[in-house]
Amino acid sequence: MPKIIENVRELLLETAKKQIEERGYANTTIRSVAGECGLAVGTVYNYFKSKDMLIATFMLEDWRECLDEMKRYASSDSKAVLKGISISLKEFMQKHQVLFSDADAAKVFATVFSERHKQLR
Repeated sequence: MPKIIENVRELLLETAKKQIEERGYANTTIRSVAGECGLAVGTVYNYFKSKDMLIATFMLEDWRECLDEMKRYASSDSKAVLKGISISLKEFMQKHQVLFSDADAAKVFATVFSERHKQLR
């Protein structure tokens, strides 16, 4: 009987985030994420077509949270709006500092930037 794991997608995203922070981009692989989750590699590919899509997905979810946070300042005066936007962007950057400063990630993302940029927008 196959094992049933609840919230597989969320587990994969959280595990990938954790591995990126601890190991960096190059040492985080689909295989390492699958192994830590106790899943077969093929199961990961049922949810994400590549490591880059896995990473882009959790970044996109965090970006949407950042945008929602920015919207909370919309009814404030212009100075408060700008301060709120600045705080939200800083938090997003800090959350993904490891990826933004990782040379291996920069090389990969430079080649697929336009596609990922559309996703983030």
